[in-house]
Amino acid sequence: MTIFPAIDLKDGQCVRLVQGRADRKTVYSDQPEAVARKFAQEGAAWLHVVDLDGAFTGSSRNLKSIEKIAQAVDLPFQVGGGLRSRADVKRILELGAARVIIGTKAVSAPEFVQELLEEFGPEKIVLGIDAREGRVAVEGWVSTAEFSAEEFGTTMRGLGVATAVFTDISRDGLLAGPNIVATRNMAVKTGLEIIASGGVASLKDLQELKKLEAVGVSGVIIGKALYNGAFSLAEALAVVG
Repeated sequence: MTIFPAIDLKDGQCVRLVQGRADRKTVYSDQPEAVARKFAQEGAAWLHVVDLDGAFTGSSRNLKSIEKIAQAVDLPFQVGGGLRSRADVKRILELGAARVIIGTKAVSAPEFVQELLEEFGPEKIVLGIDAREGRVAVEGWVSTAEFSAEEFGTTMRGLGVATAVFTDISRDGLLAGPNIVATRNMAVKTGLEIIASGGVASLKDLQELKKLEAVGVSGVIIGKALYNGAFSLAEALAVVG
């Protein structure tokens, strides 16, 4: 199981939000590339980068930070947040990202995802499934779609998507523990390779997620627990082995 330390970018800073709310922000660093370097030194194999300005406004203010992260570490990383055009995707990949995460635009225009898959391949295009009470949330989590997260995932799998980041918004940033049942159901019912996100608070949470590896949960994104020192990245890596 792969652990993805999270680097959330807002106005060029490394921050954490609670439940995706911009008014509940904690700034951890003015140098996201230094945070990336620290995670690399501690043994990370991947990084998860979110452009929060892009997610909220559809326009990135963090391209320079993403470029600095690419230059600072020799690690693959994935980027999500506000990627709503082919040009956006191409630019992020050219900056050095290994793959991109498409969320809101996948909901409103599934054909967009299909076009990206055809051009860049499923190894470069990851689906972002953000759920609130089982339904898909979009536009930086401020709106909710009319269909379920599982239906959405199944549809995208049919288009050729292989991997998805699944976030239960109700758990995000609260250190309340991941939604194990919903994460398992997402993997089993959609056939997607799932990267779990939201709520990881303890090494026990990682042990529970590790049990889901057999049904297709291949990774976990960890943010606040690492930043607040609930456990170290080395300890987390030892648990998921």
